[in-house]
Amino acid sequence: MPTSAANTLVVLDFETTGLSPNQGDRAIEIGAVLIEDGVITQRFSELMNPGFRISRFIEDYTGISNQMLRDAAPCNEVMARFADFIADHNLVAHNAAFDQRFLDAEFAQIRHRYLGQFGCSLLVARRLYQAAPNHQLGTLVRYKQLPTDGTFHRALADAEMTGHLWLAMLADLQQEFGVNAPTFELLQKIAKKTKADVPKFLRQYAGK
Repeated sequence: MPTSAANTLVVLDFETTGLSPNQGDRAIEIGAVLIEDGVITQRFSELMNPGFRISRFIEDYTGISNQMLRDAAPCNEVMARFADFIADHNLVAHNAAFDQRFLDAEFAQIRHRYLGQFGCSLLVARRLYQAAPNHQLGTLVRYKQLPTDGTFHRALADAEMTGHLWLAMLADLQQEFGVNAPTFELLQKIAKKTKADVPKFLRQYAGK
């Protein structure tokens, strides 16, 4: 299986009408950043109209109103543009299981399949930053003093913060464990290790 660099990929975040596409929930916003050789080079951000009114809770939680969505393009149109944006890059999200469910569901609506693999910054952060108070995105942004404009629960802002978190983890792998040019596949392996096994695994990987 060919390897791919962990510093070139797309980091994405969805805002949605609820928790489960299997229960009829839809995406209402997609935000993403393209990272190439460790630098954010492109951004994608669009609202999308799910075809029904969203709840007051979701309006309050995200700051996205039904009025904002009324003039937005339908989900299928936005997701077709997003498919072009991600191309065949690997993908990362914070709590990726959630975002992957919605990505798969929305792409199924337009009969699109993507080639990239998924990585989860939350699972990796739990193993690399075991001393953090918790591993919510906002907590990790403060813990690692990452760039932020203070906006949370909007897709592009969350995607950018997740991108900075991912790059910080790559830098820490090099600085603390001597892992140079980590691959995406290495990060996927870290996410599956127990917390106790990670230091030994990384030392062995780095040849120490």
